[in-house]
Amino acid sequence: MSIAINKSKCIGCGRCSVVCPGSLIKLGEDKKAYIKYPKDCWGCTSCVKECPVYAIRFYLGADIGGSGNLVHTEKNGDILSWIFERTDGEIRKIDIDQRESNKY
Repeated sequence: MSIAINKSKCIGCGRCSVVCPGSLIKLGEDKKAYIKYPKDCWGCTSCVKECPVYAIRFYLGADIGGSGNLVHTEKNGDILSWIFERTDGEIRKIDIDQRESNKY
């Protein structure tokens, strides 16, 4: 499990580095986020959910049934959308109403 950071989308806000429980994400001299050792990523997706410009993708490796797909989130009010980008180019979306997410 790991993440991929798109430096061209990164705005250098640092939110990802603050929420990373393993302190793996750093800001470079250019103020862009990077992860030096992606293999050490715990896969918690905190950074993915925190990034306001969707510059971070979570790599769904074959070891967890993801076959190399990427996932990121987008937020619109109380709706958190999980966007899955398949290796064949297909995009799927799952919407979660955060007001209902802890209901059960």
